[in-house]
Amino acid sequence: MDGGQILTQAKLTGRCLCGAVQYEIDGDAERFYYCHCSRCRKLTGSGFASNLLVSPVDCLRWTKGEDKLKHFKVPEAERFYNLFCSECGSPMPRVVEALNGVLIPAGSLNEEPPIAPSARIFWESRAEWTCPDESLPVFAEYPTV
Repeated sequence: MDGGQILTQAKLTGRCLCGAVQYEIDGDAERFYYCHCSRCRKLTGSGFASNLLVSPVDCLRWTKGEDKLKHFKVPEAERFYNLFCSECGSPMPRVVEALNGVLIPAGSLNEEPPIAPSARIFWESRAEWTCPDESLPVFAEYPTV
């Protein structure tokens, strides 16, 4: 916890795209960042990852499909690894001992995160085409064009 930071109690559930892996979280929501580093871009296939950090490390409980989880460690990375569903490939929450917490891909949550994103990190390494272009049109569903 950063000096003076107020933590928000988080009781959350989540799952992968196919539903084979499901989890529960019961801990303190500490940070919610959009990460623009090249590893997060490769992991998500998008311009950034939306990561919620909840502590402590034992706040995560797998409720279904823990045996379906696969792990990939980037060899040169100190603490970056990917934990994902072997059926559909969805990134799943991963314990980060160095942060005493669990890094949750926010898109895997069933509920809204209890805190709002507070920063964009690794901004200097972002892809040029990423975020935000206010001039782009917005559609509720697929465009008709």
